[in-house]
This record gives sequence, structure tokens and C-alpha cells, in this order.
Amino acid sequence: MTDSTEVRSDVKYAVDPTWPQDLPEGWILGQVGSVFVDAEDNVLTLNRGDITDEEAESGDSAPPVVVFDKAGAVVESWGDPGVLPERLHGSFVDTDKSVWITGMSDGIIQKYSWEGELLLQIGERGIFDTSDGTIDGTLLNEGRTQFFKPAGVEVDPATGEVFVADGYGNRRVAVFSAEGDFLRQWGRQGSESEARSGEPAIFSKVVHCVKISNEGLVYVCDRQGNRIQVFERDGGFVRNIWVRPEGRQATGVPDHRGTAWWVDFSPDPGQELLYVMDGRNEQVHILDHVSGAILNSFGRPGHQLGAFTHGHTLAVDSEGSVYVGETNTGRRIQKFRPRTTW
Repeated sequence: MTDSTEVRSDVKYAVDPTWPQDLPEGWILGQVGSVFVDAEDNVLTLNRGDITDEEAESGDSAPPVVVFDKAGAVVESWGDPGVLPERLHGSFVDTDKSVWITGMSDGIIQKYSWEGELLLQIGERGIFDTSDGTIDGTLLNEGRTQFFKPAGVEVDPATGEVFVADGYGNRRVAVFSAEGDFLRQWGRQGSESEARSGEPAIFSKVVHCVKISNEGLVYVCDRQGNRIQVFERDGGFVRNIWVRPEGRQATGVPDHRGTAWWVDFSPDPGQELLYVMDGRNEQVHILDHVSGAILNSFGRPGHQLGAFTHGHTLAVDSEGSVYVGETNTGRRIQKFRPRTTW
């Protein structure tokens, strides 16, 4: 992409082996739960800190929040694992440069200043939206002050409302005011037949991401349903975008791993392209935003540069570069630059 207004669906991507730069001495990344690019092309990552015993003998876990600049140098780092949500998962930087964070083993979301000061928390850490507040209680899918393993969060720049993909136990999108007051929700657990038919506002299992377009539509990852569901801000259903790559390993719906893990848009004002992290096939798909057709893909399973091991989240910067964070044994972030010639 030569500028922020030109979109090329035939652009190929190449991994940038120089990005990021070396971490500070002794730092080791664990699983990279989330990656997010802010308005200044800073790349914010969430580090789960789960380094191995052997790694701990010669180094230390990097801080939970690590921010890289466009060149790949660390420019910010902070976070107290005893305060942050458990098992860091989703992040978002709003127009005030506040950082929103979720964790998929907890019942809260948090808002921090750019420098790491806790500004707001919705929910009580370690308490879940269940019949008895424990992780083993009966799921309620209705909490006004608690979540159940929330996966993603996004703040609507037009309204300041906070949209939460909730998540790894609940099956809903929950919406809160900027002050943390519950406003509305939609979604429930769907049956296998409902998932196969693409029934609106039901989720096969994990409600894995939420993203708001420039049009003000809400894109939600129905991960095991192999689709992106698109809604109005009030939860009115708009359409399905199925993620069914041809010629790759696939199963029927519900899919126990799923293809619709994370999404972001191309940087042009019309957001002509939709980027999808397909964790089942370890690929990034580039879709036509309007038709939902897969135009191009890159990546493959593996451990070498350019391959993915549990590719989990992605983000796109102002030049169309794509950043992918890997969990499980991947435990890294990679940058892919667009190239028009090879």
C-alpha cells in the first residue's frame, strides 16, 4: 500500500526479520495474548509472563504490557501481575490514549493510563458472572458488574461506549458506558443446528473479538462458528461474514478450533479490506470488506519466520503492515510488510 488511501488486494506480504528490535537485557516474552496498534503506530502487546523454569534461570519475564514504536524499539512497559486480569487476552487504546485490557481467566476488564495508572475497573478480580461468583458456578450470561473470561474490548470513538466480547464462558457482547455502567447486551449459546445455519446473535462457543468499523458497525468473532457476525451498535443483526478458506484443513460448524479468531481493517477511510487471523489454519486472510470474499492469504503452520504457532491476534498499522501475536508455544510477535514487487 503506497499510501493510506490506496488499497491493493493483490499485495503480497513478507515478514520483517528486523522487527522488533532486541528486548532490554534479560527480558523474555511469554505468550503474547494481544497486539494492538494505536493512532501513532505504536504497537502495544500483552505478555502473559509464562516463561519456563529454564528460562527463569538465565533471564526474567518481560513486563505484562510492552509497547514498541514503529521501528520496533521498546518505548513503554509496565504492569503488576497481581492487579491486572488473569491470563491477559485483549487490549485496546482509545482516543484519549487510555489502555483497556481483558483477561480470559478472570471476571473483569480494566482501563489504564498510557503510563500504567489504573483508571477504571469493571468487576471484582477473581469473581465471575455465575450463580455463586466462582469459576465453577452455573453460567449466567447476564452480569451487569461482572464478566466470565472476557476476550476482547473496544471503545466506540463516536459514543465512548465500551463493547466487550464476553467471551470464554459467557456468549455475549456486553456494552457499558464510559463510566463503567451496564447499558445493554446481546448473544447466547447456540445449538449446532443454529450455528450451521448462521443464526443471528448466537455463538458456537468463544466470543473471541469485537471491532468497530468506521461506519459504526460492530464486528464480532464467532470463533468456533467460523464467521464474523456484524451488528448495529444496538445489537441489530446486519450480516454474516463466513471464514471458509478453500483448500485448507476445515471441519463442520461448530469447529472445535475455529477460523475466526481476530479481525482488523485496512487503513484507508473506506476500510475496503478486512484482515482475519485464522488460528485453525495458521494464516492471515485478506477479505473484501463488502463481499466477504477471501482475496489473499499469507502464513503457514510452523516455527520459522513468517509461520505461525497459535497465531492469536492481529493488528494493522497506517501503512498496511500486519502484526501477529502468538500464544501457546509460539510466544512472539511478528511484523509483515506489504510488498508490491518480489
